[in-house]
Amino acid sequence: MFETAELGQKISKEDYKKQLPELRAELLQAQFALSKTNTPVIIIISGIDVAGRGEVVNALNEWLDTRGLETIALDSLTDEECERPYYWRFWRHLPARGRIGIFFGGWYVDPIVQTAYQKMDNASFNEGLAHIHRFETMLVEDGALILKFWLHLSKEQQYKRLKKLEKNPHTKRSVSKRDWKHANSYPQFVKAAETALRLTDSGNAPWLLIEATDWRYRNLTVARTVASALRKHLEAQANVSAHTSVPDSPRIQAVIPPTALLAQQPASDSKLTILDTVNLTQELSRKSYRQELDTYQGKLHRLAWLASKKHCSTVIVFEGWDAAGKGGAIRRMTQAMDARLYQVISSAAPTDEERAHHYLWRFWRHIPRAGRVTIYDRSWYGRVLVERVEGFAQEKEWQRAYLEINEFEEQLVKHGSLVIKFWIHISKDEQLRRFQEREEISYKKHKITEEDWRNREKWDDYTLALNEMIARTSTHFAPWTLVAGDDKYFARVQVIKTVCERLEAVLNNNR
Repeated sequence: MFETAELGQKISKEDYKKQLPELRAELLQAQFALSKTNTPVIIIISGIDVAGRGEVVNALNEWLDTRGLETIALDSLTDEECERPYYWRFWRHLPARGRIGIFFGGWYVDPIVQTAYQKMDNASFNEGLAHIHRFETMLVEDGALILKFWLHLSKEQQYKRLKKLEKNPHTKRSVSKRDWKHANSYPQFVKAAETALRLTDSGNAPWLLIEATDWRYRNLTVARTVASALRKHLEAQANVSAHTSVPDSPRIQAVIPPTALLAQQPASDSKLTILDTVNLTQELSRKSYRQELDTYQGKLHRLAWLASKKHCSTVIVFEGWDAAGKGGAIRRMTQAMDARLYQVISSAAPTDEERAHHYLWRFWRHIPRAGRVTIYDRSWYGRVLVERVEGFAQEKEWQRAYLEINEFEEQLVKHGSLVIKFWIHISKDEQLRRFQEREEISYKKHKITEEDWRNREKWDDYTLALNEMIARTSTHFAPWTLVAGDDKYFARVQVIKTVCERLEAVLNNNR
């Protein structure tokens, strides 16, 4: 692949000065137009050491308006990053819609470097590249524009540039032992980089290979490509908007989940759902509730501290019908834990800042550090529930969300986190009783809204969405626990008991 780079490309000083003013104007004009769209732009500047990545980034910062631009230079993993899944460090820096984020190397640096030094085998390398491809595809499908540049130098040019930098007293400090170490491993780096570029080059996020010997040619080529890509993307968006009619109100259609679990349902009972398997008659007496709650709260207290000492992080997701008792179950659980060990994230409608990013961004931000617990009171499953049923997400958006959610949770588990997911299920009659109770009790009136009554009218639509959600996202690494919630005592104990059992199993395996 690198043999195809056009060697010896140069631009004279006169041509450079002549082309630059018009190019800068085009860049700023495109950036201004971009700021009025829902498109985040991700620019990855990677390549051979001393090929001028820093100079290119500096040029873009000079030629673009820095108020709509972020530069992300990530070096070695920090302690904070080591305590979370690897991609957390990238998710937290993704640009908002209408803005540009420039990454030094981005998510390609570690796989290429580790493979070049034989710290990563080919299978792991290929798996990592496949994950990168899925990650970039997910961002593009959400509306992002990804531009990837590889700045290339021959081995001779790399050595020549390193020696020149070392001779100059003003630039000598910029050359490190690591730079020479990388240069001496040039063939291994080129081989790893060539594989990475080949396996992650796609129509959605293509690579542009730039011969970087001449700095004027290099900088102008990158800038010209950015301006052209922005212009074409904006024109394509304008054409789509001009030819897209306003759709009718969204209609919910039945979707048969392609899972063995649903296939096992009797053909004669087409209305039977996964939720019908939950025995809602289960209950606990007040005396038994107090005894079991005390037992499991004490156990959870001990296990939470043990998990903290073993650096085992836990992510707990609570979903359920309105008035199902999620808040009560969470309170009984947090009563048992030291407040320093957990955080509860209540997910309401997304803020303006959150809407400016991929829907998973706001949840990635709160992933717990090693040994801590994050409890999500409603979660990323809103994409395939509320947003699906209420029409806030298009069908193509919530359909691809199943894969995105499974990928997200798998990353958590592979990092060593425990993921526990609860759906608290209640009957329609029990929900009505609790709604009416909330309207009559003064300190509960704030819990009932017109939206709750409106959602109740769509019970069947939500049941359909729920059935598919559970079938398609209950995985071996992050299974759903369906909690019988008609009796609050039983539900609370089942939740805490399940958390204790899952925590205990993980901690025993980590011995």
